[in-house]
Amino acid sequence: MTAALAETRKLVAVRNLFRMREDVGDVTTSLRRPVTDSSRSKPVPYDSFEWQPDQPPSNGVARSAWNRTHKRLSRWHRPYTLALVILDLLAVLLASYLASTLLEKSKSGFDQRSLWFLHGGELFSFFAYLVLPLGWLILLWANGTYDRRYLGLGSEEFKRIVRTSVTVVACVSLLAFATKTGLSRGTVAMVSVSALFFLIFDRVAARQVLHLARRRYGHGAHRMILVGTLPEALEVYTAVTRSPAAGLIPVAIHLTDGYAAARGIETPVPVYATRDLLSLVREVGADTIAVCGSASAEPGELRRLAWQLEGTGVDLVVAPQLTDIAGPRVHIRPIEGLPLLHVEEPTLSGPGWLTKNLLDRVAAGLGLLLLSPFLAVIALGIRLSDPGPVFFRQPRVGHEGRTFRVWKFRTMYVDAEERKATLEELNESDGMMFKMKEDPRIFSFGQKLRATSMDELPQLINVLKGEMSLVGPRPLPAEDGDYLGDVRRRLLVRPGMTGLWQVSGRSDLSWDEAVRLDLYYVDNWSLTYDLGILWRTIWVVLKRKGAY
Repeated sequence: MTAALAETRKLVAVRNLFRMREDVGDVTTSLRRPVTDSSRSKPVPYDSFEWQPDQPPSNGVARSAWNRTHKRLSRWHRPYTLALVILDLLAVLLASYLASTLLEKSKSGFDQRSLWFLHGGELFSFFAYLVLPLGWLILLWANGTYDRRYLGLGSEEFKRIVRTSVTVVACVSLLAFATKTGLSRGTVAMVSVSALFFLIFDRVAARQVLHLARRRYGHGAHRMILVGTLPEALEVYTAVTRSPAAGLIPVAIHLTDGYAAARGIETPVPVYATRDLLSLVREVGADTIAVCGSASAEPGELRRLAWQLEGTGVDLVVAPQLTDIAGPRVHIRPIEGLPLLHVEEPTLSGPGWLTKNLLDRVAAGLGLLLLSPFLAVIALGIRLSDPGPVFFRQPRVGHEGRTFRVWKFRTMYVDAEERKATLEELNESDGMMFKMKEDPRIFSFGQKLRATSMDELPQLINVLKGEMSLVGPRPLPAEDGDYLGDVRRRLLVRPGMTGLWQVSGRSDLSWDEAVRLDLYYVDNWSLTYDLGILWRTIWVVLKRKGAY
């Protein structure tokens, strides 16, 4: 009886072992086919890459967060986060120091208090230079300001810092109320506001250093393998390489529909097919796998790939076919384990839109009033450079297809329109605008006005009249077409003196790229976005980028 029971246990153990092998085999071979791939490139050494070959295969079972034996392959954020912690600590300490030295009543509420062996000024220093900075760091961490998903790109990092500042003020006020401590409200306000300013300043400075390292040296970036069909992978490649500061570097494409789909087509990175993804990650030195488009829709495949990557340190991202749609318009709504992407309609009305219109009129009126002496000097310079009218008036297409006459300082000779016909073959623009870097129709003073964008200052008149906005799509000439198709969508908003096209390259952009940027602005407009574009315009104008 005992021998029979032992034999039965052995058979059960063998059967379970075979079942386990079959389950693991299904996971590890789900994306594996007979090998036929293109030319292979040598692995590129990378500062944040370190392959760990001894990791056990994943079986889809969750690991303990406190007992992980693997590390992420992309580790640029670790020294970057450490630098941020030090900078944030110094920012809060500086805010406390300024408040204690500039405000006489900064120590009020601590004079009659004691804690252990601390009294008066010592107690104030203990809270101002130890408790408060540590509290700031803890709340910054709790609000996700050190989360690598938000570092280096976008506005989410700064939103979380503002949220932390509000939380700190609330906590300090609550503690003062609970302990009946008469804190100086001016001190609390100065510390919180100055700390917020210093924190945002050090984050902006750190971000600029990170962007410089990414653009020039390729450090602090993620090396990606794009998985999907060739058109989907190339679309994602184009999107992520538009901004080197984003730190996403595609190094290979893994085709899900076989290598035959890419034969005879030149690709910016090596193309592979029917390869095991983990071995490909090791070969090209990647740390991220991006699943593109329809490849993420195959039932079960994405989940099995996530299981396969557990314990390897490789990041997995999904790039759905929702290009040029900003994050605030996209929300994930999980229903019974199915994550649905809900895309909101563009917001082109409401309080924010009313505020935009009001700010346009007020800013245009004040700008014309304050700049009137300067505008008079420019007008005199134009009359001395070339006899003729000071302003250039041309019909442009505005909101909902209505035409208006734009105000600009004249920068060309009076017969410029007649001479345009002889220069058509030298047009350097591929769209509806005529552009030449060395246009002989522009007189010398006019060239200076164009380089500094001062020729567009009279458009404040159009803004004041409601025909234009401070920020919006590029106003196009009315006689160049009826703007059908996608181009017509840009007429949903008023054209702007500046816009996304201007801060992204201006005349150096192709027509298709300019249209794409205008449509992106229309689809993702927000008041915060307008303020960001205005801020970026200052630096673009100072650099004279793309102005001719």
